[in-house]
Amino acid sequence: MTEVSSQTHHIPWVSRAAFPLVSAAFYATQVVVAYSVYREWWWLTIPLVLVLSHLMHGHLIAYHEATHGNLRKSRLLNEIDGVLVGILALQSFTLYRVLHQSHHMHLATEKDVELWPFVNPKCPLWARRLAAFLELNFGIFFTPFLFWRGFFCRDSAIRNKKVRRRIWLELFIMVAVWIAILAATVKFQLWPWFWWNYFIPGFIAGNLQSWRKYIEHVGMSGHTARSATRSIIADTWLGRAMSVTLLHEPLHGIHHIKSAIPHSELPLHTAWLSPDEEGDTTPFPNYRTAFFDLLRRLPDPRVGNQWNTTPTAAD
Repeated sequence: MTEVSSQTHHIPWVSRAAFPLVSAAFYATQVVVAYSVYREWWWLTIPLVLVLSHLMHGHLIAYHEATHGNLRKSRLLNEIDGVLVGILALQSFTLYRVLHQSHHMHLATEKDVELWPFVNPKCPLWARRLAAFLELNFGIFFTPFLFWRGFFCRDSAIRNKKVRRRIWLELFIMVAVWIAILAATVKFQLWPWFWWNYFIPGFIAGNLQSWRKYIEHVGMSGHTARSATRSIIADTWLGRAMSVTLLHEPLHGIHHIKSAIPHSELPLHTAWLSPDEEGDTTPFPNYRTAFFDLLRRLPDPRVGNQWNTTPTAAD
């Protein structure tokens, strides 16, 4: 870990244009991948699919930004982007928004549905390990399951009838869109493009999303933005460039301190990450060091200080 520098790594025009740049790169890469699949240029397809996976991961972060209303100045465009990405990610935008707001309100507590089951001291170790294995290796399916579980479970926190109706509507739209996509794929024999342009990069992106989430929170023993979150202040130009493509999500603690700040402005507030209480985490200089810190704690995946005060389940 490194000392927090007062220097910000803000590059104004790049930060402001992060989402348009990621989107432009995503669509351009999609076109090239489609053509390389058509020509069967696997030597080009495979590395580009890895690039596409990273860009899809960037779109999942954009989805997260849209839930906070921070992606676009227009509320309507925020909603459109959110619903469209949600459909492709097998999720309801409204459901994600409601439960993610709960994640911010109840960070690392037993009410934090987004970090279930790692916030529950009564959950046995084998079950937490199984959940971690599934989420880190099959994130494209586990993440939707996590959120739909929060909707369909008997004690769901989503009780507002108007909100529930909108979630049902988005679910029906999602099912209809996917029926149309799969029907067109079967009818016109588009399976090669389905696999290479969507499923394979989407599968990888889902796992990248899960690993990033774990790097941000799993293994942390606090309940505040600084003590329940790992943040990364990149110390190289490559790290800062990656942060831009991830819409500065590595500065995650700042986002939890004040979620209304647009992603382009997060680098202006790195001083907020300086530890000032016992248990606060010092920001990491790169994903590598944060990743290894996670690995040390991953054999016993847990989050929150309730583990220090609540009897744990027998393993």
